[in-house]
Amino acid sequence: MKKFVFISDFDGTISNKDFYMHVIEKYLKEDGERQYARWRNEEILDIEFLSYVFTNIDADEEEIYKDIIALEIDPDLEEFIKYIKSQGGEFVILSAGSTYYIDILLEHWSIEGIKIYSNNAVYKNRGIHYDIDPTNEFYSERYGIDKKKVVEKFKREYETLYYAGDSMPDFEASLLCKKRFAKGRLIDIYKEKNVDHYGVESFKEILDILKKEGI
Repeated sequence: MKKFVFISDFDGTISNKDFYMHVIEKYLKEDGERQYARWRNEEILDIEFLSYVFTNIDADEEEIYKDIIALEIDPDLEEFIKYIKSQGGEFVILSAGSTYYIDILLEHWSIEGIKIYSNNAVYKNRGIHYDIDPTNEFYSERYGIDKKKVVEKFKREYETLYYAGDSMPDFEASLLCKKRFAKGRLIDIYKEKNVDHYGVESFKEILDILKKEGI
């Protein structure tokens, strides 16, 4: 069994802004806001909302590429990953977004050797289209990928698990981990449900906590 793994969400945790929100603000505007409201009111599933947003971008691939690399990510991420590896651990990205833009952004920032668990997608018809296999072992009807199922797999492979996330899709998966680091809405969710966690703003804060606790 391997020593430990640090699992991190992507949008809003590694990136400072959710990619879907950038798309809504630039391309979909009021129509995107209406779909966002429907999603928040639980009228449509997460994957239905994201699929609508991404397929309706209506831009060429070069323009979308520019949008992706314009996203800001946590400036201390690379140092954090190096520390995790130096301590004999692994760093994994677990996202209900898409490998399409995560791959591009990591390559742009020259961050290599990171295993990514997310939803496959391709560019076609002037948008990003999900390519999800319902027979996949991690399939989720709501999110495309079931983060809890992925973490359950990690529980069988690693002695210790740590988790960082920012929203409800991260909640159940994070409960399987030894320590939880939260940003955004996830902080309030943990508080409401009396779940032990660290509320943080950056990977620098997480790194300081890990070092202080001798991890």
